[in-house]
Amino acid sequence: MSDRADISRRGFLSSAGIATGAAFPYLLPRHALGAHKRLGANDRVRIGVIGVGNRAGLLIDQLPKPGQVVAVADCFLSRAEEAVAKRKASWDIYQDYRKILDRKDIDGVIVATPDHGRVLPCIHSCQAGKDVYGEKPLTLYPAEGRVLVKAARRYKRIFQVGSQQRSMRMNQIASELILSGGLGKISLVHGVNYDAPNPMRDFPEEPAPAKLNWDVWLGQAPARPYSNRLFSSWMSWIEYSGGDTTNWGAHGLDQIQWSLGMSQTGPVELWPMEGGPKGAIAFRYANGVTVQLDLPHSDLQSDLQSGGRFIGEKGSIDLWRNNFKLDAPGVTVELPPRAEVQKWRDEVALWQAEFHMGHWMECMVSRTMPNADVEIGHRSITVCHLVNITRRLNRRLKWDPVQEDFAGDAEAHALANRQRRKGWELPKI
Repeated sequence: MSDRADISRRGFLSSAGIATGAAFPYLLPRHALGAHKRLGANDRVRIGVIGVGNRAGLLIDQLPKPGQVVAVADCFLSRAEEAVAKRKASWDIYQDYRKILDRKDIDGVIVATPDHGRVLPCIHSCQAGKDVYGEKPLTLYPAEGRVLVKAARRYKRIFQVGSQQRSMRMNQIASELILSGGLGKISLVHGVNYDAPNPMRDFPEEPAPAKLNWDVWLGQAPARPYSNRLFSSWMSWIEYSGGDTTNWGAHGLDQIQWSLGMSQTGPVELWPMEGGPKGAIAFRYANGVTVQLDLPHSDLQSDLQSGGRFIGEKGSIDLWRNNFKLDAPGVTVELPPRAEVQKWRDEVALWQAEFHMGHWMECMVSRTMPNADVEIGHRSITVCHLVNITRRLNRRLKWDPVQEDFAGDAEAHALANRQRRKGWELPKI
């Protein structure tokens, strides 16, 4: 599937740098999808939800018609029960997600577990014949992502990754401008210096909450006693997450991959930046374009943590969620109708996924590839993992994006292929 989209260049606006405070959804044109059927008012897409934490709650509440949640599962059974009670729903509740996969009446699943527990349910869902909406970050380390892609392809599943900026029109317009050469040749991209995860610590053992299957929650990670600090802040620890590098970086680095036409590949070299901010990493693609992760974090609504600053021959563009600012005299773009802009102007606009999930369900019917396909999600989160690995080793690394490995570098290879706890191994696909 091409990174390019079919955007009209009719009626361009004036040539001054453009900034807009609005954003709106992007659904691929039906002709681009090759679709033969649209979802109608009487259609029903029956959905199961695996992992019912905060993000899953937002997805449930934003699920567009004809999506219909019928069952939820969480290894912390109380959380699933509370999610159903809160919505006064009659959904079936399970502690074992495999019971959702056993059901023949469920068409697709939303998988919104913590990072370290996401890939196995996604693979099992593909094997069970379910289409998947897998939240980001998609994986914990690069090698498990390739197994997941193989599963989606072998079992012919429609797999959408929760990189919702791929369905936002403002991001699409800016990406098309960059991809089409509107800024001339891109020489440099600045991204955010995302926070890395912390080394795991030993916390005092505490009594586990009732109805929590702690062994299942640990999943592939090493066995250890229950700790509320681990359970409630797992994103901080390296054995469970990649920190903000894989949290917001899953959006920002995906945006960079997309806008540079690199959605199906990755960088060839990474290195710590000398003289840059602490933890800043740079990387280079085979075509010579360099990305420097040296911008600071700031306000969620206005900084570039969900995008980047692209510098080309004709000027630059700052691109972030639902918005962009063009600084390129003589370069113009066409903005959308106000009605399209307003679709994203609500109290949850920053976290909006309604139209992204709607696109997934339409692709489920048409059996065409979604705009944030599993290969795209795997490639983008791999870049995030590579950044963290470079930080850990604190030296220059060479990456082969075809073989997806560090050529001849055993130390780096071990970090890209983590050991999994016995009983939680990846299946052979």
